[in-house]
Amino acid sequence: MNVWQPESGETLLARAPVTFATGAAMRVRGMRWFRDSERHDIQSELPGWPEGPVYTAHSAGDSAARNTVKGAAIAVGVAVMGVLGSAGGNVSGSAFPGSDPGSDTPDDRNDEVLDFPVVWAAPGTVARTLPWQLDPGRSDGRRYRTHAIVTDRRLVVVGLPFHKKDLKRIEDEVLWETPRSVIERVERKEFKDGNDFKVTFADGSWCRLSSIRRQRLTRYLMSSIDLIRQDSLTQAQQAAVEAYSVRIQAPFGVSPVISRPRGGHYRVEFLLPGRLDAFFGASETNMLMDSDGREVEPGDYRPEDL
Repeated sequence: MNVWQPESGETLLARAPVTFATGAAMRVRGMRWFRDSERHDIQSELPGWPEGPVYTAHSAGDSAARNTVKGAAIAVGVAVMGVLGSAGGNVSGSAFPGSDPGSDTPDDRNDEVLDFPVVWAAPGTVARTLPWQLDPGRSDGRRYRTHAIVTDRRLVVVGLPFHKKDLKRIEDEVLWETPRSVIERVERKEFKDGNDFKVTFADGSWCRLSSIRRQRLTRYLMSSIDLIRQDSLTQAQQAAVEAYSVRIQAPFGVSPVISRPRGGHYRVEFLLPGRLDAFFGASETNMLMDSDGREVEPGDYRPEDL
């Protein structure tokens, strides 16, 4: 085992699988491109990158035909779901409960429908330094995975061999990292499956990434972090944290990450080492409490809490 660990005084906030995103609109479905600021292809210019697939966007006619076939398939699917539902079958939800539902409406037609850049970078910019292992067209996800790690100081990308029959086997290799100060903003992109997010760097370059645990990864990147020391809480809040720690049987030496989202509640999270695996990354258990130390029921969560 060789699990990446934060430095002394650095707080680990999230770890989850991540790759470059993949086009979903019919014209660019299954494809991705690497562009400079003039929309030229730059993948052959990226230092150390092995040769990868060269994509050509589908023509308008081809896209229309594919949409027709897809529409017919959806109609059949809806009919089947209706039959299963009427028979009492469980046909609800995503494969990953709690994930975002996505949207059929693109935010940016040029970059989501007509073209699908996942790296946008002029010469010498940060996005050109991203590792090629993030590219599903160059790295075999059946044998190798990439995880993003978020701390209060930096964003790190590690790579690790993937053993389907031994998900607890972690052999991390640091592929890339950048200080949080270099990240200008992070945006969740809803088109189409709700897994994508865009990271824009201070130099204007950006990348579009995808994660089945996007909400977890982006939660601490989209806004400034207001981490709270446990001993600065009120006595009632400290007692609530201790009670929660006992309830989940948090291992000795594992401290909670306590923060205050914009919703005003307090989030208490434990990243449990025993739940780390090569597929999902680090899994957390958490609860929200109010200013009096009372646990907030999920039904009372505010959008800002998430």
